[in-house]
Amino acid sequence: MNVRNRLTDGRAVVAARDADDTPDTTEIRRLAAAAGYDVVGELTQRRAEDRRYNLGAGKARDLADVVADADADAVVFDGELSPGQYADLLTLLPAGTTLVDRYRLVLEIFVAGAGSTAARTQAELATLRYELPRLERAEGESALNRAFFEKGSPVLDAERRIDALEAKLDGITDAAADRRERRRAEGFDLVALAGYTNAGKSTLLRRLADDMAVAPPSAEGHADLAEAATAEDRLFETLETTTRRATLDGRRVLCTDTVGLVADLPHDLVRSFSATLDEIAAADAVLAVVDASADEDRLRRRLETTVEVLAADATGPVIPVVNKVDRLDDDGRAAALAAVADVLAGGDVDTREPVAVSALDGAGLDRLRSALVDALPGATASFAVPNSGAAQAFLSWLHEHGDADATYGADAVAVEFAGKPSVVEEARRRADALGDACGE
Repeated sequence: MNVRNRLTDGRAVVAARDADDTPDTTEIRRLAAAAGYDVVGELTQRRAEDRRYNLGAGKARDLADVVADADADAVVFDGELSPGQYADLLTLLPAGTTLVDRYRLVLEIFVAGAGSTAARTQAELATLRYELPRLERAEGESALNRAFFEKGSPVLDAERRIDALEAKLDGITDAAADRRERRRAEGFDLVALAGYTNAGKSTLLRRLADDMAVAPPSAEGHADLAEAATAEDRLFETLETTTRRATLDGRRVLCTDTVGLVADLPHDLVRSFSATLDEIAAADAVLAVVDASADEDRLRRRLETTVEVLAADATGPVIPVVNKVDRLDDDGRAAALAAVADVLAGGDVDTREPVAVSALDGAGLDRLRSALVDALPGATASFAVPNSGAAQAFLSWLHEHGDADATYGADAVAVEFAGKPSVVEEARRRADALGDACGE
């Protein structure tokens, strides 16, 4: 693999091109810093894409001069370079220069930060899928000469490794799906936190969770019951899903913080991180977290990226969470809420009314909890069961799986119960069985 480990002293020049506007390099600089680069130079161009270099030929030569003058060892390109553009641009740069496009840069961050087996598997798979067309170009392989490379071909080795990783990942995701179903059967609602990287999802997770610890989660215990989550003001702080327990108005909830999204990435890279998408698809409700402190153009672009993923994967209702409103005055808060509502208007996602919060200081969290409870699927039932030892065990089960209110009489216990529809149905079955057993 040509994707390196995280550097601590890499010196990079940032390059960007935009057909319509002067490129904004704020985010690519932050991404470069997250990957360990020290940005020591910049070159931008406003023009249509050049088929050979992406930049125009003159600007591409200027880029080589900037790299040499800055004594840089890398170029970070804000966009996707085709295999041909990558190879041609690299020939212009000083010998030994590393060329990294936006896609590859994000891969570097994920490769360096992947911790769990699932995250490492997905990072390696995405890397191989990225490298494969570049290996094919380098090898000059075609349908006519493919047999010549049958043994020891880097392309064939990569293809075999991709097949093996896909099979491995299928097993991992199947296990995660089984775990989610067990949690559902135990009465948990599933909530996913989705959104652009650095929107504040990890801090919001800590606010919603029963345990407010901030230390990294222990490697011991259930993978979906971690009792801590990190939260830092940097891109891609969360590189794998983290789940914590929360209690909302008597409902037992598992809230999962998912990998942050980034704009302008090829679709197959986004799909490679299936664990995040699976959590979104399986969730009973999704909190779409938005950084309200971003300027309006960035806010809109980032929310559009989030909505694109949610439209393809979310099956439950989506609550837009307009976070970081502590950084805004009243007018700024109203403008952010209006921009969010405008982006979401007429979309294919089942969205609810946006909720303004500050995960940092807790403002608006009570309203968000209420909105989340309202969005979760629910059902109610009334039971009258014999007042017996078996009834006490039944009531304990109800309290563990939902919200139960019991009124005791001399011979019977009247119960009002609310919870997930599947749990309420199971409660009815148990109540009927309890009545039948006592009747015998």
